[in-house]
Amino acid sequence: MMLKSLFLAWSAAALFGSNALAQAPIIIKFSHVVANDTPKGKAAERFKELAEKATRGRVKVEVYPNSTLYKDKEELEALQLGAVQMLAPSLAKFGPFGVKEFEVFDVPYIFPSKEVLYRVTEGRIGKDLLKKLESKGITGLAYWDNGFKVMSANRPLKTPADFKGLKMRIQSSKILDAQMRALGAIPQVMAFSEVYHALQTGVVDGTENPPSNLYTQKMHEVQKHVTVSNHGYLGYAVIVNRKFWDGLPADIRSALEAAMKEATRFANAIAQQENDAALEAVRKSGKSTVYVLNENERADWRKVLLPVQKDMEGRIGKDLIQAVNKEAADVGFR
Repeated sequence: MMLKSLFLAWSAAALFGSNALAQAPIIIKFSHVVANDTPKGKAAERFKELAEKATRGRVKVEVYPNSTLYKDKEELEALQLGAVQMLAPSLAKFGPFGVKEFEVFDVPYIFPSKEVLYRVTEGRIGKDLLKKLESKGITGLAYWDNGFKVMSANRPLKTPADFKGLKMRIQSSKILDAQMRALGAIPQVMAFSEVYHALQTGVVDGTENPPSNLYTQKMHEVQKHVTVSNHGYLGYAVIVNRKFWDGLPADIRSALEAAMKEATRFANAIAQQENDAALEAVRKSGKSTVYVLNENERADWRKVLLPVQKDMEGRIGKDLIQAVNKEAADVGFR
């Protein structure tokens, strides 16, 4: 009788344990390098909320902002190894990763408006680019907007001549390197998490960023001048480890895809307002003087930077550049 009771107790415990194990949530570690209160940071938190709700707790999304897990150069390798399941790296990261076509997003003045940008990211061009990641063991899920970039330094940057000799931090991109050299600056590749200290100590003289990144990383506190140039674009691709993604139950994957679509709509809706608010906050701080290029000054910048597009055709593909320019022409630009 005692043996029977022990057997029943053991069976119940084993059953309870197996049920608990079966009900353990699927963990998605979502790593990124910016602050929580940026467009990307807020979109990651929105995805977490939507994903956990859509899967009724069967998925738990752990968001790690501000390079708390990995820096720029480390995170893609970590994704491939399965150490994290989801990232939203800037599009410039994919060039050094071996998919140089993504550097089309770095080409100065190639996107004259957000309308043209969205025609690219939401259309055939954007989809074809994401497919190129599959051979790297990565599935591309979405593009998240972060806006057009401003320039900052400790001297006014109103003309291309003002850049001469400045050490300007860039992401690791051949296009961005060529852009800074065209302006007469000295490009310095550096991880995003290291930029504030480098600006503070004079290791670099200036940088480029959307206003939301500049403000949330407090770069404006160590930069006397900010120029609203809108010369280039910074966006992100939300990506997952392909093996992990393909191994999910079909219903879970469908729920996560729906959550990602909604999070993407949210991300792209708030990007401009977040950057406008950040730029206004920089102005009000009194720590940086904000200058907006006038039409003549912008024309001078374009004249200096547009040759980069032609020079980089051999790297990222003449047909790809022409396809993006056609989208601009179709909505009345160029």
